[in-house]
Amino acid sequence: MNHRIQFQATGGPEVLQWVEAPLADPGPGEVRVRNTAIGVNFIDIYQRLGFYPVTLPAPLGFEAAGVVEGLGAGVTGLAVGQRVAYVDGPTGSYAEARNYSAHRLVSLPDTVSDDQAAAVLFKGLTTHMLVHRVWRRENGPWALVHAAAGGVGLLLTRWLTHEGGRVIGVVSTPEKAKAVEAEGAEAVIVVPRGGSYAGLAAEVKQLTGGLGVGTAFDSTGKDTWEASLDSLAPFGLLASFGRASGAPPAVELVELGRRGSLAVQRPTFFNHIATPEALRAAAKDLFDAHAQGILTAHIHTRMPLKEAGAAHALLESRATTGAVVLVP
Repeated sequence: MNHRIQFQATGGPEVLQWVEAPLADPGPGEVRVRNTAIGVNFIDIYQRLGFYPVTLPAPLGFEAAGVVEGLGAGVTGLAVGQRVAYVDGPTGSYAEARNYSAHRLVSLPDTVSDDQAAAVLFKGLTTHMLVHRVWRRENGPWALVHAAAGGVGLLLTRWLTHEGGRVIGVVSTPEKAKAVEAEGAEAVIVVPRGGSYAGLAAEVKQLTGGLGVGTAFDSTGKDTWEASLDSLAPFGLLASFGRASGAPPAVELVELGRRGSLAVQRPTFFNHIATPEALRAAAKDLFDAHAQGILTAHIHTRMPLKEAGAAHALLESRATTGAVVLVP
């Protein structure tokens, strides 16, 4: 019998349930995928908390790697036993197996293990978007990366550095600072969890010779919003792509002008890979970068799928360095 994780009410990690989930044969254009490694992402937590509304009861998870077990009518280019991964909706990756649209699957090269794929695909494609669509290169090389020791933060630090960026990372512990420095950050600022970001902008300005950064990548949200804006150089960009500490405040356009003709963007991962062609092109770039050693799939820990609630609690604690992977 197939099983999955779902929730019938929003709330803390305790609302996640391990339930039986019978699977029909894959329909036309679908593939049965036996999941072998499942990625845990903050968007999963936001859905569980109700920040992103879903119809209840709801399955959970966008990302997994696995093996093709069956093909529906009309499916070509895939074979039973082939290693694949997927990284977008509908939700339901927190499962032993599922049926999924064939045209949204990505074939895995031999250079990427299943665990690595589950750790790097969602976060790596997010990083691909931030580097290739969002980064303000014309504003100079300096970039501020919040949560720099997280799953996206480590990848973003390394990729920006490879592209000529000068990264200032923000982390919560000295141990995390060492991990970010190892990925190429030029400087790392430690703000303990629950500490104040009031002095962050002044430190950033000092590190950049008084100028500030051209781009601030902020996945933290509410707590870091003012510090991110104040860290920007004139005409700089604040890219807000997460809300780990809560939703950012509303933006007053006049205030952005007063602070230095600043810009704010909310880049969305799913827009970046909206078509199968865009998904596969970005995934190829990502896997090539991994094979060349430009990026490393950092795995903080592997946990049984049944312990998805504990995995969520761990990720929410911000005690992780790298990705959390669930194993059916």
